[in-house]
Amino acid sequence: MLDFLTQKVLQGQALQKQEVLSLTSYNVQDLAKKANEIREFFCKNSVDICAIVNAKNGACSENCKFCAQSSFYHTAIEQYDLLDIEIIMEQANLAEQNDIMRFSLVCSGRKPKKKDLFYLAEILKQMQKKQKINRCASLGLLEKEEYLYLKEHGLERVHNNLESSENFFPNVCTTHSFADKIASIKLALECGLEVCSGGIFGLGESLEDRIDMAFSLQELGILSVPINILFPIKGTPFENNIPLTYDEIIQSIALYRFILPKAFLRLAGGRKLLPDNGKRCFESGANALITGDMLTTTGVGISEDKEMLLSLGFSL
Repeated sequence: MLDFLTQKVLQGQALQKQEVLSLTSYNVQDLAKKANEIREFFCKNSVDICAIVNAKNGACSENCKFCAQSSFYHTAIEQYDLLDIEIIMEQANLAEQNDIMRFSLVCSGRKPKKKDLFYLAEILKQMQKKQKINRCASLGLLEKEEYLYLKEHGLERVHNNLESSENFFPNVCTTHSFADKIASIKLALECGLEVCSGGIFGLGESLEDRIDMAFSLQELGILSVPINILFPIKGTPFENNIPLTYDEIIQSIALYRFILPKAFLRLAGGRKLLPDNGKRCFESGANALITGDMLTTTGVGISEDKEMLLSLGFSL
């Protein structure tokens, strides 16, 4: 059955949920090997690397239980408003100098205030004028006219994670809903923006929840899928979550490749927790990553990431 379902995907046929669930009974290494075959067939050896800047930190009105930036919890993070444009441009220049051609502005909060939206538009405008780097932003739940305004000033891609399945989402956040996420993503797509959307493994969800999230992403047509591993933050409700085993993470990534054969499966937050910085994941279907530091946690250095990817035969 593993061979049969692999061939079905390679022939361009989408698997049904029950077929994907049947794959969970197979040895993780065998499943990972087949997932990597699917990745090589559809995506070749190209890998997509991006970098982010934590442009605005903390004081968030939302109660996402994993997040150090939520105003609902007492964590030790530094709070600050939007960074000076010179600092952000310097970070974008550094990424471009290291041949990282995708850069994202990430802001805490449900969505930017009007004055912040104008400021972000100016940053995007300057980036478009002075750099060749692809411009992305993670700004929460924007309205259509806000997406269009930022697109006019150079925004190309929006990041908005689903975080988990529709069924499990109320256990993660109650200040906004899974439906709010879907609606905002659909608006971005209607505006002609690319969308980057994924979630977090290890929130307390089941493997079936992870599978359901992948099908939601498939239905939306998402081709850039960040995969985060929960980094438990002291002071948040999930600080004592039992971490997933590496085999559980590998199994989930491999299943995502079966469901989303053409997507960039992007290792993101929490990768530093893995003993090999995620090398096994790139042998199991992953083909993209965020390099450098994350939002409130440390990441993996650019040179270290490049060395790992080239050793695996990827082309940057």
